Amino acid sequence: MIILYITCKDKEESMNIAKHLLAQKLIACANFFPIESMYLWNATVEYSQEYVLLVKTENNKYNQIQKEVKEIHSYECPCIIKFNARCNKEYQQWMQTTMK
Repeated sequence: MIILYITCKDKEESMNIAKHLLAQKLIACANFFPIESMYLWNATVEYSQEYVLLVKTENNKYNQIQKEVKEIHSYECPCIIKFNARCNKEYQQWMQTTMK
C-alpha cells in the first residue's frame, strides 16, 4: 500500500482529481484537507490556501497515477509525494477488490 500526498489549488480540483482516479480504478480511497502553504516560487516567497488530496492505492499504480495527475492538474509543477504504508489485512483486501 502507498499513500500519495497531492496539493491542489482548491477543494474542487482535489475532488475532480480523486473522481478521475477512482473512475479509472487507480485508487481505492481519497481524503481532502484544507491547508495553508508557504513556498519559494520563481525566487519569491508565496503564501496560498490549498487542499491536500491523500489517496490510498497500490504501489504498482504509482506511475500511472503520476501521469494522470500531471495531465489534469492546474499546477505547472504539481506536488505528488509517495509514502509507503502498511494496513490491516481486511483493508488491504477491500482495496484490492475495489481497484479490480
